Amino acid sequence: MKQSWMTFAQRPVPRYTSYPTAADFASAVGEGETRAWAAGVAPGSAISVYAHIPFCDRLCWYCGCATSVPNGYDRIAAYVGVLHEEVDLWADALGPHGGLAHLHFGGGSPNSLSAEDMGGLIGHISQRFGLRPDAEIAMELDPRVLSVAQIEAMAAAGVNRVSLGVQTLNAQVQTAINRVQPREQVERVIARLNAAGIIQHNMDLMYGLPGQTVADVEEAAAFAVLHKASRTSVFGYAHVPWFAKHQAAIDEDSLPDISARFAQAEAASAILVDAGYVPVGLDHFARADDSLAIAASTGRLRRNFQGYTDDPCDTLIGLGTSSISQFSEGYVQNRKDRNAWRDAVLAGRLPSERGIALTEDDRLRARAIERLMCDLRVDVPAVCAEMGAPAGSLNDALETARFLVPAGLCQVEGGVVSVPFEARVMLRTVAQCFDGRFKPAPRRHAKAV
Repeated sequence: MKQSWMTFAQRPVPRYTSYPTAADFASAVGEGETRAWAAGVAPGSAISVYAHIPFCDRLCWYCGCATSVPNGYDRIAAYVGVLHEEVDLWADALGPHGGLAHLHFGGGSPNSLSAEDMGGLIGHISQRFGLRPDAEIAMELDPRVLSVAQIEAMAAAGVNRVSLGVQTLNAQVQTAINRVQPREQVERVIARLNAAGIIQHNMDLMYGLPGQTVADVEEAAAFAVLHKASRTSVFGYAHVPWFAKHQAAIDEDSLPDISARFAQAEAASAILVDAGYVPVGLDHFARADDSLAIAASTGRLRRNFQGYTDDPCDTLIGLGTSSISQFSEGYVQNRKDRNAWRDAVLAGRLPSERGIALTEDDRLRARAIERLMCDLRVDVPAVCAEMGAPAGSLNDALETARFLVPAGLCQVEGGVVSVPFEARVMLRTVAQCFDGRFKPAPRRHAKAV
């Protein structure tokens, strides 16, 4: 890492999976706005659905997700029952649309559901929202607790893409993060998925874990190449124990420093690129024939709450606790407290807790940030013209970006801001230049690297 990047690398910045970010959501936006926005979905337009499953068989200490250990299946079964009710509420609230194009299950661990509940929930969502023939059904999986029955249920329900949480293959690092899964265990899962016809596998890898080295990261990246992962993400561990209390179990002194984190991220990138994977945005890689790589090469790459995607839908319905829904008018988040979410749904109310209505300035800045995060380049005058904004509407962002040029974080030529490939890991720092709402808050966001 260049010495000139060190200060920037340690500053907390948003991940920009949305703009405005969830930090700007407020209770002023609730069920009334949600129902109006849902009813106003453009007729004939396709929609996406995200279902949050907030349970894990055991807790990984690195995790910052909204999840818990259920200690028995009763809590999960009760949650699934309420999810079915919420599906019906949303299906009734939506205006006429073009059907469901993308269905994504995240968590937590979606395979904490039984095979029967998994198949039943996919079927209910597909039926109520009208699954399109070419739809993608994707599911995040914990390889440690994936059964043959669950794989069979997924295949029967039409699941055609899965994400495997690999993270690291080093046994000592796995112990340090409370996620022990031998290489052979993951390989058995891959073989069973392939045998069931689910052949599109994404692999999630991590760097910056306790005791992790460059060699560890290279081993995991080579594993993804060996097993022909369709897509690979390489996320940096964010140590935020004030937010995720269980992270206090990780020895902070064992964490790699900023320079080591950068070296690990670069090492994973080198392995994947040398194997022919196409770099996608900040931290993703895809096989050249994968739809994500094709979207990136054709300017159709998008970024939403699931990260980088080729999903073009403007409407995303979030199901379950803490899920975020996206509409052309704004964002809304479900209640995080499970009891409050359940009570709202069973009372016939959409469980909205907070959100934000977009201004024209928000839409303009969101478009610029998305293009920069996706393409490592944004033509600011072109974005202003596309969004119907006066020329010069983003001059403040251009001026801020120019301060980053001497450090080599970006280039500004006329109205075009671009990030060199070697500075890709600092992409969020450059995107922040376009953030008109950002307020420094050390314990709100993760560090840039």
